[in-house]
Amino acid sequence: MKLSIVLSTQPASFSALAYKGQIAENIAKIKNLGYDGVELAVRDPAALDVSELKSILAEHRLPVPAIGTGQAFGEEGLSFTHPDAHIRRKAIDRIKSHMELADGLGAVVIIGLVRGKTGLDTDGDRVEQWLAEALTECASENKSVRLAIEPINRYETGLVNTVASGLDLIDTVGLDNIGLLLDTFHMNIEEPSIIESMVAARDRLFHFHVADSNRWHPGAGHIDFAEIIHTLNSIGYQDFVSAEILPLPDPDTAAIKTVEYMREMVT
Repeated sequence: MKLSIVLSTQPASFSALAYKGQIAENIAKIKNLGYDGVELAVRDPAALDVSELKSILAEHRLPVPAIGTGQAFGEEGLSFTHPDAHIRRKAIDRIKSHMELADGLGAVVIIGLVRGKTGLDTDGDRVEQWLAEALTECASENKSVRLAIEPINRYETGLVNTVASGLDLIDTVGLDNIGLLLDTFHMNIEEPSIIESMVAARDRLFHFHVADSNRWHPGAGHIDFAEIIHTLNSIGYQDFVSAEILPLPDPDTAAIKTVEYMREMVT
């Protein structure tokens, strides 16, 4: 099992991030804690010194399995389904810039809350059309970069809550470089069976997030991670398992307990 943890490269209000900022220091720490990679949450790639970032990653020999994009929504309100066409265009262009960064790092681009939320004043069919059109345009921009749609629980968005709805959206778009990111925290809320949903997603599973039922580190709640790791192995998943967790009781303890617990699952 290849294990990574999320590092936010820029200030963010999103709470489920063990590490934020201090890129060089935190990448060194993540390596020293025994992680095999570092997932990067990036609000705006234009604000990054990409050359310096690549140098730091190379120094510590840490690959980047995925680029998170949710801060474009959380900090700036950009989304594929915003009623304002100008904002929808900015969201698409921002994701294309994430794709350019990901192409240089060999990473998957995560489509999380940047997809937006359903609104009372917007027709549901129109919202779904905007979402499909945005995904089609982005995925067609560079078919060597994979986009991973993350089913997110109903309390955060009304768009794509389950694996089944994610697979339906992938079928609608019909492009091979669009798949799914599954997250145990969200699956614990939405899926009748986490295991059956993982099996259903097997052919389109591009990335995998772990957090326990309370969004703390694995082992702090009631999710059966031994069964989850067994299922990942049984469906032939060979990519990264990445911790997107609350920094509780503190960032370092959360990161250490994640490594210890997840390594124990495979011994």
